[in-house]
Amino acid sequence: MQSPLEICWHHVDKSEALEARIREHVEKLETSYDGIIGCRVSVERPHGRHHQGNLYSLHIEMKVPGREIVVKRDPAEHHAHEDIYVSLRDAFDAARRQLEDYARKRRGQTKQHDKEVLHKAKVLRILPEEDYGFLLAADDRQIYFSANTVAGLPFSHLREGMEVSYIEEMGLEGPQAVRVLTGKHDAV
Repeated sequence: MQSPLEICWHHVDKSEALEARIREHVEKLETSYDGIIGCRVSVERPHGRHHQGNLYSLHIEMKVPGREIVVKRDPAEHHAHEDIYVSLRDAFDAARRQLEDYARKRRGQTKQHDKEVLHKAKVLRILPEEDYGFLLAADDRQIYFSANTVAGLPFSHLREGMEVSYIEEMGLEGPQAVRVLTGKHDAV
């Protein structure tokens, strides 16, 4: 890094052990991507007076060429963040993913689906307890889809026989829908 690491403490006593862990995480990020210009980490406990039930908030700001990557972990999202080390791990995992995405884009390796062709199908079978289902394609093939690929209506509103559009990709176990569109939506 061109600038030294900054660590800020808000309503939290400075901890040498936590600071060492932060430095380890930053060093790991630097080995993944050597273009980091600077990094600032803020550790905060919003309700500084309480000793039990406090949630920790971490903010990571990384400067890279042409961009600033910011990760904020809101303490209200997960009670697991009562453990500052869990909050730290989660924040740096998110920072690593954003840094990897940034690096891929700089190398021109953005993820693209081979065939972003919109196909028509009907919902063949839904397994709501498993959060997935199958579509019946126009050529009578069964296409797997998961709940998180559905756009438009919520997964729970899908019904067998309903007409949908989908974008297909070959998965490990056969064809799968990477996006299932209900109603009138654009493919991209």
